[in-house]
Amino acid sequence: MDTKFYQLKGTHSQLLIHVGDVAEIVYYGQALSNDVQDADALAALLRPIPYGRLDDDIPVSLNPQLARGNFGSPGVEGHRNGRHWAPEFIIQAVHHSEQQLCIESQDDRAQLRLSVTVQIDAHDVLQMHQTLTNIGESGYSVTRLANTMTLPERAGEVLSYYGRWVKEFQQTRTTLSAGGFIQENRRGRTSHEHYPALMVGPCGFAEETGEVWGAHLAWSGNHRMRVDVKADGRRVLQAEALYLPGETYLAAHASLTTPTLYMGYSAAGLNGMSQQFHRHVRQDILQQRVSKPRPVHLNTWEGIYFGHDPNYIMAMATEAADIGVERFIIDDGWFRGRDDDTSSLGDWFIDEGKYPQGLRPVIDHVHGLGMEFGLWFEPEMVNPHSDLYRRCPDWVLGVDGYQPPTGRHQYTLDLQNPAVFDYLYERLDHFLSTYPIDYIKWDMNREIVQPGHDGMASGVEQVRAYYALLDKLVLAHPQVEIESCAAGGGRIDYEVLKRTHRFWTSDNNDALERQQIQKGFSYFFPPEVMGSHIGATRSHSTRRTHSMSLRGISAIFGHMGLELDPVQASSEEKAAFRQYVTLHKQWRSLLHNGITCRLTLDDHQQQGLAVLSDDQSQALVMVAQLGMSTYSLAGRLRIPGLDPARDYHIELIDAPPELHEIVNRQPSWTREPLTLSGEWLAKAGIAMPLLDPETAILIEIRQAECH
Repeated sequence: MDTKFYQLKGTHSQLLIHVGDVAEIVYYGQALSNDVQDADALAALLRPIPYGRLDDDIPVSLNPQLARGNFGSPGVEGHRNGRHWAPEFIIQAVHHSEQQLCIESQDDRAQLRLSVTVQIDAHDVLQMHQTLTNIGESGYSVTRLANTMTLPERAGEVLSYYGRWVKEFQQTRTTLSAGGFIQENRRGRTSHEHYPALMVGPCGFAEETGEVWGAHLAWSGNHRMRVDVKADGRRVLQAEALYLPGETYLAAHASLTTPTLYMGYSAAGLNGMSQQFHRHVRQDILQQRVSKPRPVHLNTWEGIYFGHDPNYIMAMATEAADIGVERFIIDDGWFRGRDDDTSSLGDWFIDEGKYPQGLRPVIDHVHGLGMEFGLWFEPEMVNPHSDLYRRCPDWVLGVDGYQPPTGRHQYTLDLQNPAVFDYLYERLDHFLSTYPIDYIKWDMNREIVQPGHDGMASGVEQVRAYYALLDKLVLAHPQVEIESCAAGGGRIDYEVLKRTHRFWTSDNNDALERQQIQKGFSYFFPPEVMGSHIGATRSHSTRRTHSMSLRGISAIFGHMGLELDPVQASSEEKAAFRQYVTLHKQWRSLLHNGITCRLTLDDHQQQGLAVLSDDQSQALVMVAQLGMSTYSLAGRLRIPGLDPARDYHIELIDAPPELHEIVNRQPSWTREPLTLSGEWLAKAGIAMPLLDPETAILIEIRQAECH
């Protein structure tokens, strides 16, 4: 086949793919100003061939193949009754448009066809997926099917995620010099522990500087992410759904498609990369589904837990509306027999002992107060102590002959069983058709062990059945918004976001922990889909106590809510809740449409965030003091992204009451506003005040009026 370069160009980045015997990415970086001339470009990138290796140059293609001498991780692994385990795909056709390239290949001996599609959008977000088709008459077992990207040799560091329940989205860095990096998730959902995303770049890339390649796999199940350093120095990134033994079997003429790998390149550091992903999420994934202002929530869980009394809940709603809440959600505990977490999951019927008149009086009361109404469900789960399990024990996802361990006293239902699927849809549809419910909080509180259907491993199909259940429900009730919650942050990815409107970021409402969790979340998601609530004074998850200032400021930089009992709050607390709800509403349009910048601060014990308007006329800035200051002075605050030629009004609008205590003097701008140029703010900055540990300040920046 003739060799040719194909170009995919975003606004600031560019991909060059050389198609010869295989398709190979030869450049992925800043957009080039001139068109590529095939012959000269090919000559410029022609690699030497070392002695003692194979006699020909071996490209790392979009689907690496062992049959061609690629000794790294293959793109396809499988077999047909022990044969055809090392296919060699021959390119048959290339379909190219301005922003998409599709390459079709085939191995006639192995009777396999492979299609690889790569596209890039105007936001510089690249999408890749691959489809493997069995064109033979006998079945083919697939072990792996991975999206593969090559990265330049200068990519020497990986920024990845780790975590656990109530401590999600933690970040760590790994040097890439030899060997590589691999991270696997086998817990059956996107996972708190190993989030399917990472960032790669030259060593030392930072928020505002350095080249960064970001990667996110849009998949809500088991997955594998890896970056390998080949012996010749080339870097290879792979992202894939992780298949359990035997679960991906292609019958004759059947196909298997990978989850989509999303990538973004920025020469402007992590902030530049994040802003690309945020624009893509807003315009291509969310589109108009969240076009209205995001309503401020009050969720009842940490306020009353399982203690449901309709009259008391209506009193909570009255107080919530007075605070300024716009959506009121009844959490776990409303359905038949649900007095604690040991029973009744699966019995999706109103508990008439708690709600003798049903939900209607509560919903009417909530709507009468001008608020939307939401209800909690955990459809995928069943307690052994439930009517459903006693009636249908065979509905549990598992393998016959094995007793699965419980998690939070519950099992997982087999959504691939048509009877299970139909029962859950009927119950959800019943409530959404019977009551004017505006919102569902969809929870999933356990990991999946032995996901078996008809004796076979079926983790992938369980995820697909979950998507299908959501799709059917959304089609029938498009006006209902859905929150993805899996014990907090266990199911957060682009694929589930296509069907939902909001994520519950973490079950941890501790404001100090939320600072780090929300920072990690922000790399791939904009703030309007990040549930961030003010919790009780004493955190229910960490038992720590924080000031209202830190709790309020931390919560307003997302989709804000409250997770507490307002009836029990003092008048002073209610006034403080109202203050931060009002402040959030004042800035909501900017926060949910603006440009997010994580700030580089001189004190590593501080964390800063700025959200700027597209027209550079205003910004809201938060600085949190996470621990004791490293030094006796805190350095300067520099704010990038403003127009260097304009003047800006800088004013402190929220701070701890003790800001001016135990110091001889704080910077003058903490008492009297200043006017400075955007250039000054970005380069020289302003002196940071001295802050106590576990406190935060909020700064308003507005373009100064011309005189």
